[in-house]
Amino acid sequence: MMLPYALRTVRHRKGGFLGAFLALMCAAALITACGTLLETGLRGTIGTERYAATPVVVSADQNVHQTTVKHKKGKTKTKHKAKPIAERAWLPENLTTRLSRVPGADRVIPELTFLAEPLTLTGTGGRTAYGHAWDSAALTPYTLTTGTPPRARDDLVVDRYLADRARLQSGDRLTVQSTRSPRTYRVTGIAAPADNDIRHQTSLFFSTAEARRLAAHPGQVTAIGVVPAEGTDTTALRTAVAKALRGTTAQVSVGDERGPVEFLDAAAARIKLVSMGGAMGGTSLLVAVLVVVGTFALSVQQRHRELALLRAIAATPGQIRKLLGREALLIGAAAGVAGALAGLPLGSWLHGRFVALGAVPATLQHTVSVFPLFAAVAATLIGAWAAARVSSRRIARIRPAEALAEASAERGRPAWGRILAGLVLLAGGTVLVAVLSVLRTEPASTPVTFLAVVVLASSVALLGPLLVRAAAAVLGTPLGLTGPGGRLATANLRGNAARLASVVTPLTLLIGMTCTVLFVQPTLGHAARAQAREGIRADWVLAAEGPGVPAQAARQLRTGRDVATEVVRTTVRVGLDKYAAQGVSPAGLSRTWDPDVTAGSLADLTNNTVAVSELAADQLHLKPGSTLKLTLGDGTPTTLTVAAVYAKGLGFGDLTMAHDLVARHVDNPLAATVLVSTARSQEELAASVRKFPGVRVVSPATADSLQAERLQANAEVNYFAMGLVLAFTAIAVVNTLAMSVSERVREFALLRLAGATRRQVLRMLRTEALSVLLLATTLGSGIALAVLTAFSIGMTGSAAPAVTPLVYVTVVAAAGLLALVGTALPGRVALKARPVTVATARE
Repeated sequence: MMLPYALRTVRHRKGGFLGAFLALMCAAALITACGTLLETGLRGTIGTERYAATPVVVSADQNVHQTTVKHKKGKTKTKHKAKPIAERAWLPENLTTRLSRVPGADRVIPELTFLAEPLTLTGTGGRTAYGHAWDSAALTPYTLTTGTPPRARDDLVVDRYLADRARLQSGDRLTVQSTRSPRTYRVTGIAAPADNDIRHQTSLFFSTAEARRLAAHPGQVTAIGVVPAEGTDTTALRTAVAKALRGTTAQVSVGDERGPVEFLDAAAARIKLVSMGGAMGGTSLLVAVLVVVGTFALSVQQRHRELALLRAIAATPGQIRKLLGREALLIGAAAGVAGALAGLPLGSWLHGRFVALGAVPATLQHTVSVFPLFAAVAATLIGAWAAARVSSRRIARIRPAEALAEASAERGRPAWGRILAGLVLLAGGTVLVAVLSVLRTEPASTPVTFLAVVVLASSVALLGPLLVRAAAAVLGTPLGLTGPGGRLATANLRGNAARLASVVTPLTLLIGMTCTVLFVQPTLGHAARAQAREGIRADWVLAAEGPGVPAQAARQLRTGRDVATEVVRTTVRVGLDKYAAQGVSPAGLSRTWDPDVTAGSLADLTNNTVAVSELAADQLHLKPGSTLKLTLGDGTPTTLTVAAVYAKGLGFGDLTMAHDLVARHVDNPLAATVLVSTARSQEELAASVRKFPGVRVVSPATADSLQAERLQANAEVNYFAMGLVLAFTAIAVVNTLAMSVSERVREFALLRLAGATRRQVLRMLRTEALSVLLLATTLGSGIALAVLTAFSIGMTGSAAPAVTPLVYVTVVAAAGLLALVGTALPGRVALKARPVTVATARE
């Protein structure tokens, strides 16, 4: 019965519902975009390129597994978990012999894939370069368009893409930086794929002997391709291959399953995208709920007189709730559909930006289905309905006479239930901040950080009227000295606290969330860099513009008393937990590196020992002499003895092992940096490594600056991810301000009729906006400071968040600009009409 009335109300109050519509539409668009990212991570296709002509591919297991068995109340529960490893796992080469006997297998082709960067002026155009043995060219297939296959150790075949880009021909010389020292090869041929559908990589083919040398995994291969005999069904061949491999951990892939085997970075990016999409979506949903509830509360407050009259003519509380609920569902349906459709191109653009920033590889294709659309529309409908229910509780429950009284003058104090809920949320936010101060890992602390901001901002939303009245009491005297506009603004702060509180909330959230987003990563990065600066004792550092510093460059510097410490980085797993690790050259280590050892000695660091940070030691209950079982980057299990515990884990990683141990189990064994202790000058060192292209000698301070640039590049992804949530909040600020000002057309007209000039009314609006901005800045900055301080204590051990004053001032200035624009423009529009016309018009 209430639906016709709801339709009529929406039709005749389009302007009044516009603010709620915009808030819901932006929320739906953001949820849809995040949903497409989440779905891409879960179901995104990774198409194969090099294995296009190979229906069945055998690869190593890229996961570490853990099975737990629990016995409880006579029942046995078995739980199996798997987590991906960081590097490529390898297969025993002798499996090719077993597979060659599989019925229906025509050819069995072993594959070697390794780092091989061509050193050309034109580069690879953003494509990743891999080296392979020419024997595996049939997997695509690549065929020679000119020249001959590589046979000698210095022979090389390049693909057509690289040849055209670098203008290479048969007989030319090409220097390649692979896993060993750079080497110059003679181009003996140029090969092209059969269907030219290679878009994300470039291939360099070596002789079999040279490929095995560069792969540096004797007796192992990266994958094995099985080509079926004529007339053999792929499914039947897969079953036969799986049966032949029974008892091994080898995986069998067909169809789209081959893509993740070929592009390991895309497979790993799936997990990252699920985490990123889930975090963005969850934060967006929480922010959307807070903003939409505030918008609906303001909308219901603007209609207080109308709803009070409905109560006075015998409308029941249930009818009022139904009316507002139906209106909300109508607005939510329209906004949800529009926002969901707008979210599709937004999600595609987001994916493209993540690819451009390097957070997601282009090989992980953007996937879209109807599920994010339906989820966004459903969330919008539920959010609109819930917001309407929350906003209508007061007007629906009070007696008609009280409703009419409150319609003419704002209630003096918020309901006790609202105050109690606000205090509960304030206590909950305080607990989250306390918990944050004891969290010592980034994956655990990051979601708590942003959740704490939203919860504390929610408490501000509920306690807003009290906070506005407190601000009015503090600012009343100073504002009164500014003239009539200031006195009018003070009266409005005191008499319309609920309306102004609805503006304070999104501004507080905007400032608090923006400061948190901008200063979380610098807080962590600055602390890590500080530890690294204090711990590096080297005189000079070798840095590489390419994939890394070859081991031969470090060996050339180890003459006489000089020490060169190679540093190789990776990620290992202890059980299923992931830890940042590095490998360092043990010889002379104390002269170049000091991680602040608190127990044990780095002199005992060998291929059979490990040094751990205090954080890892606490988490894993380790001390010098303890045994640590871990899985290296390529899935190789090993058991090491703890040699030392050090304090600077933030700057140097949680686990430190011998260089030779780590280098054998990573895809890129080249050193990320080489720390050099020497009496020689920078020029002398540069002359020693001149034959290694891209390797340069820099001071530790310059190396620190380069590390800062890399951290900034990584932080840009997080800034961009949360930037959309902040943009949505900024839109909500302007939207709420415009709604708040547009409601006051009659008030402005009465002020004009009472003798106030147009300039005085605008000055009053600016004074109100600046007062609200001051309150929101104080609250938002306080929230951000509390959260960032707790984050800093937990992650770095000191209450010293890295806040850049200029950036902070820019944030506040931007919020102030939004507040002034969102107030001034609607105010000028409201003052255009003649005061007499507005004051005598029907509401």
